[in-house]
Amino acid sequence: MSWTPPPTVAVLGIGTMGLPMARNLLAHGFGVRAWNRTSARAEPLRADGADILDTPAEAADGADVVLTMLANGDAVDAVASGSDGVLAARQRPGLWIQTSTVGVADERRLRSAAATAHLPYVDAPVLGTREPAEQGRLVVLASGPDETRGPATRVLDAIGSRTLWVGPAGAGSRLKLVANAWVLTLTAGVGQSLALARHLGLDPALFLAAISGGAMDVPYAHTKGYAMLRSDYTPSFPLRLAAKDARLVLAASAGDDAPDLSLVRVVLDQLTRAEDHGFGRDDLAAVYEGVRDGQDHEH
Repeated sequence: MSWTPPPTVAVLGIGTMGLPMARNLLAHGFGVRAWNRTSARAEPLRADGADILDTPAEAADGADVVLTMLANGDAVDAVASGSDGVLAARQRPGLWIQTSTVGVADERRLRSAAATAHLPYVDAPVLGTREPAEQGRLVVLASGPDETRGPATRVLDAIGSRTLWVGPAGAGSRLKLVANAWVLTLTAGVGQSLALARHLGLDPALFLAAISGGAMDVPYAHTKGYAMLRSDYTPSFPLRLAAKDARLVLAASAGDDAPDLSLVRVVLDQLTRAEDHGFGRDDLAAVYEGVRDGQDHEH
């Protein structure tokens, strides 16, 4: 599996993350064949030099690599194994890089489908939201066979600033769930502190000023915290997908020896309340509206 000129990549899923990832591949000289369930969302790529195809099979046909970035495991499975999916392509790609956030069971299912089709597979979810994706500064949590590392890294270097190889395929998705558990609790924790400051008669911005530059400081707290204070929920990581990820984290922690993830359960409740208030398509920062459920607020 070796390409002298930049390979052609079929990018399946042209959404908040897939669109900038495809653009970065084009900017690095890769050929891009794009598909999205709502084709109009992929159209902006045409002017950048991408080919827009009608089905996943057509996009994958003749591509060197297929890269999936979709909302959940069922969507990835349908795009891979459906009647017009990747595995139905007349000429299958030489490598599948799976970057969507999926659950442990879903990842096993996808890996099994790839193995049955003798399609080399790299499990490579990413850390980062829309802005890092646009800047090509995603952190990739890659996992897969040693022989896939060279070809996969060539592609991953175009979409991210760092690729961390973490073990056999599946380890990347498990580590992504670990990281998302932290992101979810951190974001909700910021919202709780801001809401408490408001309840105590303080300017909530004082909390962010207090932690700034100290041992407790986290840049992400300021990004999400000021979004909460401005009620600017322009989606980088849609809240409904954050709720999906919280459910995946909880599902992955099942078993007799599982850790107590009650914090994630509380966050899921807050996300659900925010979604019930109509913030599902807004950014994860809108969890603040679930935290503030008893305070006066409106969409």
